Amino acid sequence: MGVVKFLVNGLAQLANKLFVKTKLLPDDPIKQFNLDVKAPTFYISRLNSAADLASLTTICKQLGLPNPNGTERLLADINVERYLCLQNTTPLFGDVAKQTNALKQGEVLFQALQQNPSLNIQIIPVSILWGRNPGKEKAGLGTLLSHSLTPSWLRKIFVVLLSGRGNLIRFSQPLDLAPLLSRKTKRQDLPHALLRVARFHFKRQKLAATGPKLPSRDHLFQSLLAAPHVKQAISDEAKAKNISEIEAKKIAQQLLGEIAANYNDAMISIGDRILTWLWTKLYNGIEVNYTDKIHELAHKGHEIIYVPCHRSHMDYLLLTYVIYHQGLVPPHIAAGVNLNFWPAGPIFRRSGAFFIRRTFQGNKLYSTIFREYLSQLFIKGYSIKFYTEGGRSRTGRLLPPKTGMLAMTLQAMLRDIERPVSVVPVYIGYEHVMEVNTYLKELAGSVKAKESMFGIIKTIKNLKNYGHGYVNFGEPINLNQYLNQHQPDWRANIDSNQVQKPQWLNSQVAAISNQIMTHINSAAALNSVNLLAIILLQTEQKALSQSQTICQLNFYLQLFKDAKYSDTISMPNKTAQELLNHALTLGKFELVDDIVAINDKEVILLNYYRNNIIHLFAVPSLLALHIIRARTTNVVDCIEKVKTLYPLFAAEWFMSPLDEQYITSVVTAFAEQGLISLDANNNISISQSSSSYFMLDLLGRVLDCTLQRYAVVIGLLTEQSRMDKSDLESSSHLLAARLSKLHGINTPEFYDQKVLTGLIAGLKDLNLVELNEQNQLISTEQLQHTSAVIKSLLKPPVLLSIQNQLSGHH
Repeated sequence: MGVVKFLVNGLAQLANKLFVKTKLLPDDPIKQFNLDVKAPTFYISRLNSAADLASLTTICKQLGLPNPNGTERLLADINVERYLCLQNTTPLFGDVAKQTNALKQGEVLFQALQQNPSLNIQIIPVSILWGRNPGKEKAGLGTLLSHSLTPSWLRKIFVVLLSGRGNLIRFSQPLDLAPLLSRKTKRQDLPHALLRVARFHFKRQKLAATGPKLPSRDHLFQSLLAAPHVKQAISDEAKAKNISEIEAKKIAQQLLGEIAANYNDAMISIGDRILTWLWTKLYNGIEVNYTDKIHELAHKGHEIIYVPCHRSHMDYLLLTYVIYHQGLVPPHIAAGVNLNFWPAGPIFRRSGAFFIRRTFQGNKLYSTIFREYLSQLFIKGYSIKFYTEGGRSRTGRLLPPKTGMLAMTLQAMLRDIERPVSVVPVYIGYEHVMEVNTYLKELAGSVKAKESMFGIIKTIKNLKNYGHGYVNFGEPINLNQYLNQHQPDWRANIDSNQVQKPQWLNSQVAAISNQIMTHINSAAALNSVNLLAIILLQTEQKALSQSQTICQLNFYLQLFKDAKYSDTISMPNKTAQELLNHALTLGKFELVDDIVAINDKEVILLNYYRNNIIHLFAVPSLLALHIIRARTTNVVDCIEKVKTLYPLFAAEWFMSPLDEQYITSVVTAFAEQGLISLDANNNISISQSSSSYFMLDLLGRVLDCTLQRYAVVIGLLTEQSRMDKSDLESSSHLLAARLSKLHGINTPEFYDQKVLTGLIAGLKDLNLVELNEQNQLISTEQLQHTSAVIKSLLKPPVLLSIQNQLSGHH
């Protein structure tokens, strides 16, 4: 028997070398889980398969972990095999597999631990998957190639041959046996408890990696059309259009065909190969941060809803690719119906995209079918991805969230989804957005071009080096916990057969949407392009000497280390010089005679990248401005200045609630870098060094355009005391456009109507303005105080110019 096992393992090792390519997760499990390579180590897996063992052995050898084929001597006279398996493979003939030795191995492990409680035994769960096929809800006749959790040795040969390149091995945190040992449980029951824990773990891991089994498209459509409120909507459609219910049902089927995804794991696998090639053509690398958050949610069995910001059409591909390479099932994606053109539409649909119209208004049948389809995705346990901004940002700033998809998500929860539901905000950033030139044209008034096959060909033709891409997973929001805290009665009157819209829905959706956007911006990525943009755009000539550029870069890098905006922002791991050298390769900047300058054609475009991270500079820039204008001040006064303007920043840039400790840490960081003097009584004076003044002044200029825009809008209102909202919007736009020409402000959003409208709405939401009986906006005392603070921060010539414009407007 030993000889047979030796030969089988040898053949499996040979097959592993020839046909298997393994993806390991995490990349460094020893570091991730603090594994001790010298401790007694055991690997527990789901299936007792020679192919599984061979692939695991290869990986363990690469990592320097103990050989799974070996044994550990825990008791004086007993050697225990390191590889524990829950199930044997199915016999070639027959249905019942023999029981594994896992129980006996477990008995020895617990016996050893009871004899020596200090023994450091590592039992590492290892999930081994061959391909990512979730299987079908109703499988047909079995074949050698069909999906099976416990294939026979013959079927396993075909699995390795066909899916060996998609082998996935995931190490998990070693099992903590202390809770099992501490239970008042008979010793002989402990191994059973261990195996139960392992079975549950592998079930969760399998579901996280492949998703639930897929229904046939016909079966899905039948079940959706049979839903009570869909049937009612079909009946109402027939009456409203004076057609038969059969005809109305055909319309409903067509709408389902337009909406529903047709997920296919083979298409995902093909897409993975294509995208791997594409990223190497487009980017120097994709940096992914804070993935532990999504793995923890998947491990706990959460329904995950990914909500990324929307910078580019590349977002659709990039985030799905990243999630897939984290060993998690790609989400179903809510895509605009404008992307449903040939051949992209069918490809996206097979990759998990379902298509949504821009508006549901006036089409009850469509809205009912879409809501039911979305509910079924949640109920069946599919992860979802949607873009709450509704479209791509043309300015680089986050857009106000559209709340429709989130509202439907909460309504689906009210139909009693069993799993906890968590939203994962995702920040996506680039050193180059391929559509940025188009965005600039649209901001200038050009009509948005319709997506087409020609556009795809043109994009592919222009493939080039776009630097780095960034995907940062933000702090998740557990919707169940959120509602329990903010709406304790949310579970009242749950009815799985009805779509409910309780009175509290709109207010809670708005609050959650705002929190999602805040978490996205709290996970921003600093990189070479946006850092250089925020430095050079503040200079008069859009240029600095190389030494000054390096000095300012070092200042900002150290500032964000010493005074963190949040724990989820990501910073470059390169030196300032390395960042500059990298940025120069991207064609946006040039180095001439030791002068770093922005290429002429890139000046306006770089505002986009600056806007990605301007919120991170809001408080440091405001403090720098105040210190320069005041010359001498103190920490208390700094805090008061920030508290006055921060609500406006937070409303505009989706910033997290203000923490006074953060303000103090920024001031301390200035002092530690020698830019200011800070005495024991927290008095502040600016350093006498000209370089220190220059560095603070350059930082302060980051807010120049923002404060000037505030001065225009608030100045108009405080000068006239009361104005109609429409008059304030049009007058603000006119004056901002004039100032832009007078002062050469090349920031497209400075006088953008949507930005100005958002600012005015923010003033109202913050109660800085009130409404009179004629529905006019009225200035308040707090607004007057805010206006005075803004004026104190503006440079005198700029302030005089704004005041002249305001006087001329009268």
